[in-house]
Amino acid sequence: MTTTAAPPAPMPGQSVTPLLLTAPILPALLRFALPNMVAMLATALATVAETAYVGSFGVPSLAGMALVFPMVMLQMMLSGGAMGGGVASAISRALGAGAPERANALAVHALWIGLAAGGLNGLLMLVWGPAIYAGLGGRGEALAQAIAYSKVAFCGSLGVWLMNTLASVLRGAGNMLVPSATFLLVSLAQVLIGGALGLGWGPLPRLGMAGVAAGQVIAFSAGAGFLFWYLQSGRAKLSLAVRATPLQRGLLADILKVGALACISPLQTVLTVLILTRLVAQFGPTALAGYGIGARLEFLLIPISFAIGVASVPLVGMAIGAGLVARAKRVAWIAAMLATATLGLLGVVVALAPGLWVDLFTRDPAVQALAALYFVWAGPVYGLFGLGLSLYFSALGAGKVGGLVLAGTLRLGVVAIGGWVLLQESSEPWTVFALVAIGMAVFGLAAAVAVRVARWGSEGLPATR
Repeated sequence: MTTTAAPPAPMPGQSVTPLLLTAPILPALLRFALPNMVAMLATALATVAETAYVGSFGVPSLAGMALVFPMVMLQMMLSGGAMGGGVASAISRALGAGAPERANALAVHALWIGLAAGGLNGLLMLVWGPAIYAGLGGRGEALAQAIAYSKVAFCGSLGVWLMNTLASVLRGAGNMLVPSATFLLVSLAQVLIGGALGLGWGPLPRLGMAGVAAGQVIAFSAGAGFLFWYLQSGRAKLSLAVRATPLQRGLLADILKVGALACISPLQTVLTVLILTRLVAQFGPTALAGYGIGARLEFLLIPISFAIGVASVPLVGMAIGAGLVARAKRVAWIAAMLATATLGLLGVVVALAPGLWVDLFTRDPAVQALAALYFVWAGPVYGLFGLGLSLYFSALGAGKVGGLVLAGTLRLGVVAIGGWVLLQESSEPWTVFALVAIGMAVFGLAAAVAVRVARWGSEGLPATR
């Protein structure tokens, strides 16, 4: 039976209770994951509603959404998963090592990183977005619809980055309830505002794709404002003393050495989807619309895994900070098994009954058939995809994400090489969907190997960095 060193006694003023370092792992994971599950379900439903709004505009709008949606999700994954994971990891490791003052300072540095990254993200997409969508095969009305959505959506990049960054600050301290409640309310607001402005409810004008995008911009900006107020109000375990905290290179590095490296992973994910989108685009707008519906569920798998994976981040990070490396690894594997089971079940359901998802967005028989074909191939490997995604978040908590980035690189390589081969031949849509499944399976298995062989630190040696 494996034993671990006893956790160090909390320092005066330490905001982490010993319970987070000694509690049974599965109950603690579930307690952290359930609020995230509710919030991510709300986020998923907001995405479903948004796509349903777009579907009412016709097939060209659905095809346009298939072009722009990967870039919208890239922004979410960079801010909430990758850099957000780096923020939560640094803060949880500091708290686990008994350094609450350092955690407070890290929170302020995370705010500045979110401001800078959000501004840059929005500027780049406003300038280069149309060229990206055209490069993906967007033409005519589909391209016009993608640009209409994109111009509004990326004007709100600052709000998205700030909300996800501040939520990550709270999660790093073990507070899942406030971020989850905020995301729930933001999702409801996004549905209502996007529907009202996009479809022209009541006396409001019908703004189409731009109105649907405005729902996200307004809702996330309001959410960011609330979390900023909450952290400054003294109600949180951490305090956001912006004026009293000078910038320090070491604290920026503590976040960026994990977060910046982790940003490679969502870039790989989206580049993989972009390659696949380009492969499908050669079969025409109908195939692109069908693939877009299928790929949208794949992107929703990430929030589901996020709900479980992010619950492991403070438990892993605090254990690493306290020198409890064996406990950190056990947290990672238990969370991974939960994600595998959850996404595996979902994959079986949509493979056997694709209409449960597809019929939400379109009644076009040709589009329905293509989307159903996608799920026949991709659904059975969703469990392995969930395995890799959950381990990615646990590795973020440990500050050791390099192996997971390599797993993503392997998936990207498989898809890129396979895609090149398919372009040389007269392939059919099913061959592209089979390539999707192979890439997911490769990622999940490679991630498991990476975590299995990784050295996350020395048992009994507390560390904040």
